[in-house]
Amino acid sequence: MPHETYKIIARNSLFMRALPDAHVEALLSQATWRHFERGETLFMQEDPAEAIHIVLDGWVKLYRMTRGGKEAVVSVFTRGESFGEAVALRNLPYPVSGEAATSCEIMHIPTSVLVQLVKRDPEVALSILSSTFTHLHGLVTQLEQLKAKTAPQRVAEFLLGLCNGAPSDCSIKLPYDKVLIAGRLGMKPESLSRAFSRLGAFGVQIDKSSAIISDVQKLRDYARNDG
Repeated sequence: MPHETYKIIARNSLFMRALPDAHVEALLSQATWRHFERGETLFMQEDPAEAIHIVLDGWVKLYRMTRGGKEAVVSVFTRGESFGEAVALRNLPYPVSGEAATSCEIMHIPTSVLVQLVKRDPEVALSILSSTFTHLHGLVTQLEQLKAKTAPQRVAEFLLGLCNGAPSDCSIKLPYDKVLIAGRLGMKPESLSRAFSRLGAFGVQIDKSSAIISDVQKLRDYARNDG
């Protein structure tokens, strides 16, 4: 993927799109790009937060290790999404680890460059606050689903989110492996398998890494049923 394409994706990210062009160019001029293979580490929990990251292609997972040595998935990001803004500005260590969930391309913007830009123009901080609020809203939504939705309903919401608003039927490729899907949705892999089976009654068929939804509205009604 050529660098000009990278820049277009970065400019359209939530983090950058509200910034004046001059600020965007200043950030892009100091940015670096790197390819990561699936399973490669971007950074480890407690590492110094030396950069803000924008996903240009592929998927990245953020996770924490529990005291018992288990991995807890915090979030998953894809093309055009950014992370690391808040900790970078406060000069804090990363509270999570970052890993390539698939082969991916990542843009890194040095923390020092962003801090200098904020000092020159405090309006830049508003863009950072906007990105941070979006991350917080996503975590609140995840918590709500964990508390209020059954495992099959959470899986249904996940699949519907990949349908891009398809009105009737939908065929999708699962974006990453089922172990990560389970972790993102707060369940064990065996629970995910049972949830996929349960969703068969609502028009969902799973074939390896693909899903076919024959009745999107029926699945949507099931996912949003609070009864």
